[in-house]
Amino acid sequence: MTDYGQYTLAQKIQTGYRLVNSAFPPVALFDDVADVDEFEQLYSLQARTNPRLQNEIGRLELIPRQQIPFGIPGCSYATAPFTHVNPAGSRFSDGSYGVLYIADSISTALAEVTYHQNRYWTQVEGLRYDRMVLRGLRCTFEEKDIINSDLLPQKEQLLAAESYHTSHQTGRSIRAAGYPGIRYRSVRRHGGTCWGLFTPSAVRAIIQTSHYEMIWDGQQIASAHKLSKPN
Repeated sequence: MTDYGQYTLAQKIQTGYRLVNSAFPPVALFDDVADVDEFEQLYSLQARTNPRLQNEIGRLELIPRQQIPFGIPGCSYATAPFTHVNPAGSRFSDGSYGVLYIADSISTALAEVTYHQNRYWTQVEGLRYDRMVLRGLRCTFEEKDIINSDLLPQKEQLLAAESYHTSHQTGRSIRAAGYPGIRYRSVRRHGGTCWGLFTPSAVRAIIQTSHYEMIWDGQQIASAHKLSKPN
C-alpha cells in the first residue's frame, strides 16, 4: 500500500461550493439525529413504515457509520454522494464507491457541471430542449491529510481531459490507504481548484445557497445563470 504522507496538506479549514440537481431533495433522516445510535434507532423505526426509505437514503452499506458526520448542518448533503453512487464513475472513482466533489467557487462548480451535463445530454437522442435547476451548496471542511495532487509524480496524467485511467488508479489507492481526499486543479476552468473527498468525515457544514438554471438548446448548454437567493 502506498504511503502518501509526503504529499499531504496541513490542517486548514476550507470553504468550497458544489451544485446538485434540485430534483433530488436531501434526505432529512441524517439531519434528524445527533449520533450513530440515534440514527440506528430512527432508521429501524422508519424502515418499518416507509417502503421507499431504502431508495431515498441509498446504499448505507457503502459508508461506515463512524464516517458520517452526525450533528453538522447539512449532514445529508455530505453523505449523499457515498450512498447514491454514480455507477458510471467519475474522475477519482471507478463507480464502486462515492466521492464528494467540491470546487473553490461557484464559477468553477458551474464549469465542471456544464462539461459533464453537455456530455450526458449529447447522448440523449432526440432531445431538443431541456431545463435543469441546480441547488448551490456552500461547504466547509478540513483539509488536513488531504493529498495535494500537484506534488504527485503522476500529476499531469491525473488531469487528463478525457481519460480517467490514472486518476481511477490513484483514487482507489489513496482511498485504500485511508487518506480523506485529494486536492487538484480544475480541468474545466483554468485557475480553479477542486477537491475530491473519499469520506464525509472531514465536512463541518454544508449550507444551501442559491439556485441555478441550465438550458439545453438541442446542441449544447446555451446558458447557466442564478435563479434565486435562499429565503
